[in-house]
Amino acid sequence: MPTILRVKGYRFFFFSLDWQEPMHVHVEQAERYAKFWLEPVILARSHGFRSHEISEIQKIVIKHKKFFEEKWHEHFSGKV
Repeated sequence: MPTILRVKGYRFFFFSLDWQEPMHVHVEQAERYAKFWLEPVILARSHGFRSHEISEIQKIVIKHKKFFEEKWHEHFSGKV
């Protein structure tokens, strides 16, 4: 599960077996976890984050959406 970005203590990453799902990014901090779809950017699920943290994370995902999409294609090229 390659880390693709660290921002404000959040770690953004992919699971290597996720290539069969639509583009998305996982985020964790300590024991908290969330998953965001990238098109459109919406929360798929979360555990442990408070609503204001989810809002902050969603803003980060929106800001870095193009970067996440590029990294997705780099990581999963040849698997689709």
